[in-house]
Amino acid sequence: MKRKQNFKVWQNGYHAEKVYSNKFIRQKVNYIHNNPVIEKLVAKPEDYMFSSARNYAELDSEIDIIPLLLF
Repeated sequence: MKRKQNFKVWQNGYHAEKVYSNKFIRQKVNYIHNNPVIEKLVAKPEDYMFSSARNYAELDSEIDIIPLLLF
């Protein structure tokens, strides 16, 4: 039995794509980093406390990542 959903976090569907270039990776990372800006949660990607954009901006972050050397 499927539960009734009132809210969604992710878009419908899952479409895996091969990573084929640094440009493609950069595009996807920028898309993820800009989601809080698009939703008007923050003014800049690095302002969102739970974003790896803070790591790329060399700010304190709640998450630990290994930044990609693409930018």
